Amino acid sequence: MAGPLAIRIETSLSAVPAEEWARLAGASRGDPAAPYNPFVSHAFLSALEDSGCAVADAGWLGQHLLLQDEDGTLLGALPAYLKSHSRGEYVFDQGWADAFERAGGRYYPKLQASVPFTPATGPRLMHRSGRPAPDIRAALAEGLKELTRRHGISSAHATFVPEAEMAAFEAAGYLHRTDQQFHFLNAGYGAYADFLETLASRKRKALKKERRAALENGITIDWLTGSDLTEEIWDQFFAFYMDTGSRKWGRPYLNRRFYSLIGERMADDILLVMAKRGGRYVAGAINFVGGDALYGRHWGCIEDHPFLHFEVCYHQAIDFAIARGLKRVEAGAQGEHKLARGYLPVTTHSAHYIAHAGLRRAVADYLEHERREVEAMGDYLADHGPFRRGPENDTD
Repeated sequence: MAGPLAIRIETSLSAVPAEEWARLAGASRGDPAAPYNPFVSHAFLSALEDSGCAVADAGWLGQHLLLQDEDGTLLGALPAYLKSHSRGEYVFDQGWADAFERAGGRYYPKLQASVPFTPATGPRLMHRSGRPAPDIRAALAEGLKELTRRHGISSAHATFVPEAEMAAFEAAGYLHRTDQQFHFLNAGYGAYADFLETLASRKRKALKKERRAALENGITIDWLTGSDLTEEIWDQFFAFYMDTGSRKWGRPYLNRRFYSLIGERMADDILLVMAKRGGRYVAGAINFVGGDALYGRHWGCIEDHPFLHFEVCYHQAIDFAIARGLKRVEAGAQGEHKLARGYLPVTTHSAHYIAHAGLRRAVADYLEHERREVEAMGDYLADHGPFRRGPENDTD
């Protein structure tokens, strides 16, 4: 790149015009070279801040890196936060923090380059659409390191990083960590029945039975998106989220205002799968619709019904992805139970800059062993998936 470049730090995305942010690859629809990722859109990230969910008082102080040329044109960005804890990240480093602090170090605050509360891979070293990516990525990765040094803090972490960005992080001296999720991969199916035909007979029969059982108590399913997402609907979904989230996490991360804001700003990118019984909704799951993927986030319910969670979160997501021609469904963090429902193990990546030499050596050794374990487990699970391996003569 010709001409001097500079990185400025902003504590809020409100400092960046939405139309400028939309020119970053992956941050908006319409760029064939970079499928839209709704979680790095200005609408989603700003809703997290404007609702008070990802702000300093919640332990998420914005430290967004903005790469500009001499004319002030935004060439790249790295959404990042100065954090006083490790909650809401889904890549767990609490063990590192405990060990460092027992040895007399201070792990927090740390820098976190991620989308808060969102375990979905997406652009981190964001570059302006149509501009060469390597130099921009390198500058942002180095910029995050420099910001770590200026703050005098222990570390910087970029989580759920696309594999294509890892080279820039590793070249800048970051450690490479891997983990595993389960994704449904759409092999061009015309309907759910086509997907079922790829499964072993026993697995196929089990899924058909499971889907029938989920709806046995007079339950029907609605897909709500766009103008369907009224404040009344958000009230109902938020009740599900609070009920289930409080039991699962103790304190849900998102508040009611967040849902109103995303309903205002990106309703066409949202799919609520809602289960109705006796004329009222009793459960639901929220999904976000990207350029080539459906991203399942969280679910909740106020009534318990057998298999309803699997139907609402996994089977319906597959139905929607096939209907929309989306390439995959990313169903969130962890969950080997997804394997039997057609979701295959996929490796996820993160990058970690550790400033303290002793802690860095210990973490590097740990990650070397962890990567081997993740790879071995992925191979094992892939070999034990539900898909047919050869001709079968039995029928349903």
